[in-house]
Amino acid sequence: MSDQHQNRLSVFKTYKLYVGGKFPRSESGRVYEVTDSKGKWLANAPLSSRKDGRDAVVAARKAFGGWSGATAYNRGQILYRVAEMLEGRREQFVREVGEAEGLSKSKAAAVVDAAVDRWVWYAGWTDKIGQIVGGANPVAGPFFNLSTPEPTGVVTVVAPQESSFLGLVSVIAPVIATGNTVVVIASEKAPLPALSLGEVLATSDLPGGVVNILSGKAAEIAPHLASHQDVNAIDLAGADSALAKELEIAAADNLKRVLRPQPVDDWIADPGTARMTAFLETKTVWHPTGSLGAGGSSY
Repeated sequence: MSDQHQNRLSVFKTYKLYVGGKFPRSESGRVYEVTDSKGKWLANAPLSSRKDGRDAVVAARKAFGGWSGATAYNRGQILYRVAEMLEGRREQFVREVGEAEGLSKSKAAAVVDAAVDRWVWYAGWTDKIGQIVGGANPVAGPFFNLSTPEPTGVVTVVAPQESSFLGLVSVIAPVIATGNTVVVIASEKAPLPALSLGEVLATSDLPGGVVNILSGKAAEIAPHLASHQDVNAIDLAGADSALAKELEIAAADNLKRVLRPQPVDDWIADPGTARMTAFLETKTVWHPTGSLGAGGSSY
């Protein structure tokens, strides 16, 4: 038995994209080598193409109606389920994040724990953000005037390049917590934690297409997504200054919301609500209260 065990072949993991709830290879058939911080080969990751990006947008748009129409409470339950599944795969992510970012096991564990905690944090916000950014407005007349937040739509996210997992979670979770769907371009040099996240999302009750994960070169894929007429917003978190400028110009074509790159010194710090409110629209409804008599409101 011991000889047989020693002669086992290694079972290498095949990393794939996560699009529309499925795990396709790039339609281009291309891959690129991913190495650890010391240059050791880890895996071949799909090198996404323009067509992969278009497919991801189609999937995100198809999923938007159901996801944005779900109750905020239900979205919170599903996000919490993601945190549960991440906790169950903790050791795998500790290894992948450690290799990707050149961290010791203890430091990688702290990063993974922070990422799980962040999912829980955003899960708690889903049914509360409306109370922060919405409300009843005082008006001169017999009307209720109510403002409520609504999701922007399909959001493209250029994930942070250095923080391959915690940074990734910190830019995806707030977008979907408020009912948007997302197409994310993972860190180019460290995409493996992001591609593994797709496997977690696929088993966490999150409807297919709500999150779509592409790996490859942001400079190649992002311009097509920034100019895509069915993308409503773009987060430039992981874009360098030259690429960010190019994407802002492309995004102007259909008046996309643009969240410019904002330097983050410490991804573990409290993220606040800015990334949630960045991709919300405000709908204001007027509703008559009824006739007003001499004695005041009929209510």
